[in-house]
Amino acid sequence: MDKVISQDGTAIAFDRIGQGPAVILIGGGPNDRSANAPLAELLAKDLTVYNYDRRGRGDSGDTAPYAVDREFEDIEAIINEAGGVAHLYGTSGGGIIALEAAARGLAVGRLAVWEVPYILPGTRPPVPADYREQLVDLLAEGRRGDMCELFLTAAVGMPPEFVTPMRDFPGWSSMEAVAHTLIYDATITGDFSLPADRLAGVAVPTLVIEGETIPWISSAAQAVAEALPDARRASLTGQPHNVSPEAIAPVLAAFFTEATP
Repeated sequence: MDKVISQDGTAIAFDRIGQGPAVILIGGGPNDRSANAPLAELLAKDLTVYNYDRRGRGDSGDTAPYAVDREFEDIEAIINEAGGVAHLYGTSGGGIIALEAAARGLAVGRLAVWEVPYILPGTRPPVPADYREQLVDLLAEGRRGDMCELFLTAAVGMPPEFVTPMRDFPGWSSMEAVAHTLIYDATITGDFSLPADRLAGVAVPTLVIEGETIPWISSAAQAVAEALPDARRASLTGQPHNVSPEAIAPVLAAFFTEATP
């Protein structure tokens, strides 16, 4: 594990493995960098992989007050550590951050996103307008488990009867440990609407990938690809939202190592 110091003095932890062009992995949801570790190992055959803990997660710091700009200062610090330019891969909500990083003009070579959770009108029930406020209130009451459950039901869209038994799963406690960062994600995503004007400013080649198992996610993937100036689509048919590293690694490696025409 290494660390870089972000612009506000926060230490951002990362693992660096592999050899080749640099790629930064950006996770989503209530997870730390361990969630992307298996993928990092597979990509390391072709790429130098920077797998980092977003602030507030794992071994990274969490300087208050939180501001959305800090997320992109953290990525910029890792890009600088990587030599001044890097590819980005964002999964789920991390894809939103990856797209925004490119839109902000960070030194991104290529960009790939997996199942970015923008919600198009009419494709699924919207996230409650007070979703972020509910998370804030639950955190104030120390109800971290309820924060995770709210995220899975209201934001992800899982049925409550599926989520409640998950509290007994081995990984639940690790989600609770970073549940406060769900507020950060809610600050970034807002109402989860697709920012077509912002995406139009993403000038780098972008690969938009999905598994064709969740209709509203498939609709979002198509809309993202249509909004981007330089996008291509790929489908890993039958892959769930928690995509298999073995399924996606070859696609990412091929895209990030492809020679520029």
